[in-house]
Amino acid sequence: MSPRAAKSAHRDAVHHPVFARVYARQSVAAEPVISVHRKELLAGLSGRVIEVGAGNGLNFAHYPREVSEVVAIEPERLLRKLAVSAALRADVPVDVVPGAAEALPVKSEAFDAAVVSLVLCSVRDAPRALGELRRVLRPGGELRFFEHGRAPGTLMALAQRALDRTVWPPLFGGCHVSRDTLGSLREAGFELGAYRHVLVPAKGPRLPSSYCVIGTARRPDSEV
Repeated sequence: MSPRAAKSAHRDAVHHPVFARVYARQSVAAEPVISVHRKELLAGLSGRVIEVGAGNGLNFAHYPREVSEVVAIEPERLLRKLAVSAALRADVPVDVVPGAAEALPVKSEAFDAAVVSLVLCSVRDAPRALGELRRVLRPGGELRFFEHGRAPGTLMALAQRALDRTVWPPLFGGCHVSRDTLGSLREAGFELGAYRHVLVPAKGPRLPSSYCVIGTARRPDSEV
């Protein structure tokens, strides 16, 4: 494979053009509800940050000025194009690049913090993606996460698992609503910090995607 062909294949590791168009519209419409969680997710960050699965770049407007640089990874071509436009309007330097969560195109221990926002639900290999996030963080570096999660009620949890095995991932760009984000973080070797479960939206009917968790984790200072 030629270098150009290899680059193109890497760029299109995720290809959901129809979903990307729908997501781009719906995410903007939902921003009045989601923006408060984005602000909480990113508050207090500083230094060099990698955001994995940046989508159309709606997080960029909420990064504190103490952040020196954001490297934003987005594999879907249309969403990446929109993220580039959002990066131009951001108050901090943002570099949008193609790449997959399971094989981040950056050096090890290069970042002070990492951000994932409604991303771990859709990666093909969550353990591998978390391993990559741990690799690129410096020892003691922080991971900020805002993710879908399992519902606490038995009936909804059963419905989530049934949907994940059938129609939900094909319809929603590979999203899985029943993944155990906290358990996956622990298994990947992260130390969990503060976190809380939230409903999105907070009011109204409960959807399979309504159950979310937002919080922090960190790469240990020393590896065992």
